[in-house]
Amino acid sequence: MIKVGIIGGAGYTAGELIRLLLQHTKVEINFVYSTSNAGNRISAIHQDLVGSTDMTFTTTISMDIDVLFLCLGHGNSKTFLKDNTFSKHTKIIDLSNDFRLNANNDYQQELFVYGLPELQKNTIKKAKYIANPGCFATAIQLALLPLAKEKLIHTDVHINAVTGATGAGTSLSKTTHYTWRDNNFSHYKPFTHQHLDEIKQTIKLVQSNFSSDLNFIPNRGNFSRGIFVTAYTGFKGTLEEAKTIYKDYYKSESFTFISDDEIHLKQVVNTNKCLIHLHKHNNKLLITSCIDNLLKGASGQAIQNMNLLFGFNETEGLQLKANFF
Repeated sequence: MIKVGIIGGAGYTAGELIRLLLQHTKVEINFVYSTSNAGNRISAIHQDLVGSTDMTFTTTISMDIDVLFLCLGHGNSKTFLKDNTFSKHTKIIDLSNDFRLNANNDYQQELFVYGLPELQKNTIKKAKYIANPGCFATAIQLALLPLAKEKLIHTDVHINAVTGATGAGTSLSKTTHYTWRDNNFSHYKPFTHQHLDEIKQTIKLVQSNFSSDLNFIPNRGNFSRGIFVTAYTGFKGTLEEAKTIYKDYYKSESFTFISDDEIHLKQVVNTNKCLIHLHKHNNKLLITSCIDNLLKGASGQAIQNMNLLFGFNETEGLQLKANFF
């Protein structure tokens, strides 16, 4: 059994992380740190865990754990690690965006590895520190990676993606209130979303001559969880050639699948899966991908990375059923 600690335990991603770790056969949760909820039962905040755990939130941290998950707000992980020094053997998985970009992404003179398993699984296995990808970034990169690997992205990519309300976190704002979100739809941060930088970094890593634009329009949907992406770009080959490229790229992956049928969100919500569907129209290839933003887009992928770091089966603790009905 490995000992796990969680920093920032009250948010949606932490709640999903705790739920999954409690069912993981090779893990023992040592502490869940939260300054705002210290002393409160975890199940009082994450109410789906009533009957699953009697643990309470704490402000006491063990520095001698096997793996630390950081579920802090963006910009806070670096500050936290500057103020706290963990054991040399402690592996760290950060779920914020603090260490995702290659510039200035080290801790204790060791670099954070970008934790997209479908991109660099073997590198992740040998890493000490992991920067977990963003939710939009995960769905979009998985949609584009096979094309980039074959050096086939030569024209601009147009991306439209919709996320559920949980993508905004637990803090209330004008656009997260029920009365605003219900029966509503809107875009935000057009062409400038923060996940674009990590997407571009990955595409450039795989296809060094990539110089086209990624035109990304993120949208808010009136549902709770999930991300649905439609992206299209120029493609001179046939649909069957595109399917072969994608199926070959993902043939050994545990959670990413190419569907010949059109896909929808209910197939992936509450799972660590990414589903991808391809459609050819004239000289354009339409790639549709969907994930659960809290699982494959956050906590599920973090556990997938933990499994790789410690040599566990990649699917350990992640055999989940979709909320289909």
